Amino acid sequence: MNALDHQILELMRKTARSVVMPRYRNLAADEVFEKAEDDPVTIADRESEAMLSDGLAALMPEAAIVGEEAAFSDSSVLDRLSGLCWIIDPIDGTKNFASGEGPFALMIALADGGLAQGSWIYDPVRDRLCHARKGGGAFVDGEAVKASATGEKPPVLAAMTAYMADHHRELFNEKIAPYYTEAVAPRCAAEQYPLVAFGNHDLALYQRTLSWDHAAGALFLNEAGGMSARLDGSPYRVDSKEKGMIGAATPALFEELAQRLEAAGYNPSV
Repeated sequence: MNALDHQILELMRKTARSVVMPRYRNLAADEVFEKAEDDPVTIADRESEAMLSDGLAALMPEAAIVGEEAAFSDSSVLDRLSGLCWIIDPIDGTKNFASGEGPFALMIALADGGLAQGSWIYDPVRDRLCHARKGGGAFVDGEAVKASATGEKPPVLAAMTAYMADHHRELFNEKIAPYYTEAVAPRCAAEQYPLVAFGNHDLALYQRTLSWDHAAGALFLNEAGGMSARLDGSPYRVDSKEKGMIGAATPALFEELAQRLEAAGYNPSV
């Protein structure tokens, strides 16, 4: 790991030790809030984002900060996504965290020009850091990692059907699911991307593609030799509001699923 990786890891560890893990399975009723229906946020999310934001601003003052909770409070924060910026998911998998379950993790991405340049995914339970640099490879705790398929036939697919509209879900179940072995999605992108990279799942199909959920993981998977992109194969941009995305252990698996979705008329934006 280079100096920046070490600094970010220490910041994430400190944040996890200080404000995240002390509240894991220890949240009071008035420390969990509903941002929207079935979309909780906890006091730990808010305190984690504040600590990470301060630390990242000190590391690189010229980069804007785009935090999930800040963007929820003020949508104009999203305007920063096209420039040099840090993107923070203070606790990915908040629903799991709030219910006293796993997985969950802290995620940070550095983006410029709408494209992720660096990513850090820290699992405080495992004390595991998945990180990547654009053009520089993917690493787990400093060791290089290469994506691999499961080898299962049919391939293993985790689809985020809970976020699909009813007609999308019906189309998926009828035209796509029969060609795959369906896996249970972990309700945590910070876990789903490593599951694809490490050979546990072959594919993940996403409906929502918010920058704090996907910037870090998509870069990690791509740099590991997998393929994470829009359904048409175009790169994921953090400043796009487009829906739909595939993460695959290999480009061939990506192309197969993308072709099936196109043939079925699956359009997540309609």
